[in-house]
Amino acid sequence: MGRNTRKRRTPLATKAIAASAALALGGGGLIWANFYASAHEPNHQAWGGNQTKAAAAQVATISCPDVGQKLTNVPNRARREVAGELATLDRQVTNAYQRLATTRDAQARDARFVQNTILQPLKDRRKAILDRIKLEITRVGGTAPSDLNALAACTGQPAGQSSAGGQNGQNNNQQNNGQQNNNGGQQQGGGAGQQQNIGGQAGNGPVAADFVDITKVQPNVPARPRRTANASTGSFVTRCGVNANKVRNTDNVIVAPGVNNGAHHTHDYVGNQKINAFSNDGNFLQGGTSCQNKSDLSAYYWPVLRVQDGTQEVDQNQLGGGKEGNVGRIVTPLAAQIKYIGSPTSKVVPMPQFLRIITGDAKTTTNGLKNANAHWSCTGFESKVQLTTQYPICPKGSKVVRSFAYQSCWDGQNTDSANHRTHVAFMDADGNCPSGFKAIPQLTMRLVYDVPQPTIQNGVVKNAFAVDGFPEQLHKPATDHDDFISITKGGLANKIAWCINHGCRCA
Repeated sequence: MGRNTRKRRTPLATKAIAASAALALGGGGLIWANFYASAHEPNHQAWGGNQTKAAAAQVATISCPDVGQKLTNVPNRARREVAGELATLDRQVTNAYQRLATTRDAQARDARFVQNTILQPLKDRRKAILDRIKLEITRVGGTAPSDLNALAACTGQPAGQSSAGGQNGQNNNQQNNGQQNNNGGQQQGGGAGQQQNIGGQAGNGPVAADFVDITKVQPNVPARPRRTANASTGSFVTRCGVNANKVRNTDNVIVAPGVNNGAHHTHDYVGNQKINAFSNDGNFLQGGTSCQNKSDLSAYYWPVLRVQDGTQEVDQNQLGGGKEGNVGRIVTPLAAQIKYIGSPTSKVVPMPQFLRIITGDAKTTTNGLKNANAHWSCTGFESKVQLTTQYPICPKGSKVVRSFAYQSCWDGQNTDSANHRTHVAFMDADGNCPSGFKAIPQLTMRLVYDVPQPTIQNGVVKNAFAVDGFPEQLHKPATDHDDFISITKGGLANKIAWCINHGCRCA
């Protein structure tokens, strides 16, 4: 398949006028079972941004149903075509958000502007794509969801409100596959209803309410599940570097194969060195690896972290970068630990070749926290505090830590699924896999960053850092996510499982 070079009609303007108050998703928290812990305007003048105070009801972003998560039964022969259509839906939302962000004056003059000029045309375009998705599924003998057209309509999401539930300042308890999300953090830089600019170097976040002083957060990391006599207690560490050679792209071969800029944000890659939208099972083994163990050609990739200090990165004028609101200085991790661990209740089976797993959700700002799996902390605090919906402000001498703990239960048959989730699952609160699933080595990752300490001054965050994301997601910390494709040779998958099952510490 040739490269998809179709251009988006209107890239996101990095000087967009921002909307009103921030989307604060409550205090930070830990989705525990998969992680074992080891009123004032921002000054945008330096970057040429506008500073317009908006009404409290002004639409901050666009919330659209996540069609891909509803498609759990797409026949294999239609998945690539359906994935392409889903990528088109993402481009449509990005375009609509760009329109929203650059028409604030018109919105202030006309209360129906957003509905008539942005949301209704978006609905019409989405319906056409949904019709094509139904056609692709039925063409190969599948059955499309009968209510698919109900997912065409999008809504304008006011500032201070989110699909994650609740308003600014509320604590939310979300249940995620038997895992408790304990949002026990404290909110800094503005309470409920306080008017703020959406902020950020590109006008799409983050804001002060997205940060919290970690020294003021109550401990929220629960105890690990009890080990049974059949526990697999070993571990396997693979050393793959920190992406010092800057292997990056804005593709996502899992979600949008064959589509340029399918992620709409930039990923760091370690491990396999040739992963892009056009990689596949047939050429994964040809990519080489940054890992010391040359039998590990797995792809480990995550959204880059940027410091919004006014720096214009090399991708300032590129899609996935500055043209889509991902701006500032990209920070390379100081350290990146990739570690496979076992199950507290059973032995593990080897990961199948080419198994794909996505952990977390890049769209939690509009999807809600059901699939959130972000963990933010600071060195010296990881065993006590893990945050999901806020970035940590670390004390002097402490570094920012991002951690990921992947789904560790596999259906025993599929290396992927139509929505990229249902073929794997999280263990429950007692460490057990769902019925019909097998325990596999749990991939855990720990990234450490040296970033300037953010400060909150008069409700404005200075030295903000944020993960890359879809522009309409406003760079919220809960949108952090991580991607993985298991690619090994020389019997490495079996060796990893053997080490874990026999209680060995291997590297």
